[in-house]
Amino acid sequence: MAAAPGIVPPYLLARIAAVQEEGWARAAEAARSTLAAPREYRPARSRLRLSIQEPGTLVAEATPAPDREISDAQQREVLPGVRVRGEDDPASGDASVDEAYDGLGATYDFWWDAYARDSVDGSGGSLLATVHYGRDYDNAFWNGERMVFGDGDGEVFRGFTRSLSVIAHELAHGVIEDEGGLLYRGQSGALNESVADVFGALAEQHREGQTVDEASWLIGEGIFTDAVEGTALRSLAAPGTAYDDDVLGNDPQPAHMRDYVETRDDNGGVHINSGIPNHAFYLTAKALGGHAWERAGLIWYRALTSGALPSTADFTTFARATLAAAAAEYGEESEEVDAVRAGWTGVGVITDDGEAES
Repeated sequence: MAAAPGIVPPYLLARIAAVQEEGWARAAEAARSTLAAPREYRPARSRLRLSIQEPGTLVAEATPAPDREISDAQQREVLPGVRVRGEDDPASGDASVDEAYDGLGATYDFWWDAYARDSVDGSGGSLLATVHYGRDYDNAFWNGERMVFGDGDGEVFRGFTRSLSVIAHELAHGVIEDEGGLLYRGQSGALNESVADVFGALAEQHREGQTVDEASWLIGEGIFTDAVEGTALRSLAAPGTAYDDDVLGNDPQPAHMRDYVETRDDNGGVHINSGIPNHAFYLTAKALGGHAWERAGLIWYRALTSGALPSTADFTTFARATLAAAAAEYGEESEEVDAVRAGWTGVGVITDDGEAES
């Protein structure tokens, strides 16, 4: 059975596992345990919204609502754990439980408000999460059924529920799977990671009401401790700059095809080369301005949900799918098509006429 995709790349965990510094002994042991731990992959409610419209008319509208359930693994590597909070339950007082609950709610609201998608499956399916997975577990992952969050080792990583982009990234893996999936290897695997990063970033921007220019474009901001020289796991705006630490090394993500990394590690570099399509999305969103989820995000969503995207799609195939989605949504001669084309040419995936770069 395949391993579930995790937010922390295996190459970074391997680097931490090899650390010899006495002050990071716990982190090194935690990384070794995290790498060894199994991550098996196992392939509606409503709410009332009130608004006041002119001239002072109260309008009631029933809209879908999330159905969340948070479980506690109690530092064991056994799923699902003990149920500790469900929909409409009061706050538990456990920060990880409540962060996961609130984060799933914010992510649900993003998908519904932006794309009228009702949960992961589009049909109001329950949002399941487990926190306190393992002891000092340095990762978060989607296992095909639920989102799973470790607490971190306290020396390199803090708890993974602190970051909405992490929570939304893992939920996005479920959306990708529901839409037919992207094979988790090579370029299709890098696209899988990239699409999850894109919607992870957009969910965070949606919650904060941020425009393209106001957003940080970081994935996992705040999950590193103060001992690490870095701001996040990845940056869509500037791949390769998320961290630069004497012990952990440099963020290895490329932003252009000329720097594409050929490797057998990390399922063919899925967490590394995802920087290229990540940056293509950023360039597209930057060119369009405003709220990135409204046009750039919609184009990516339409491409993902078109039903025509093969599970083995490479970067060029996905670029063409986004161009087709932009043309269908906004017209062949639209600024949206121009922005998408500029995004993919800017990272060296296609030429100006839409052909693959040689």
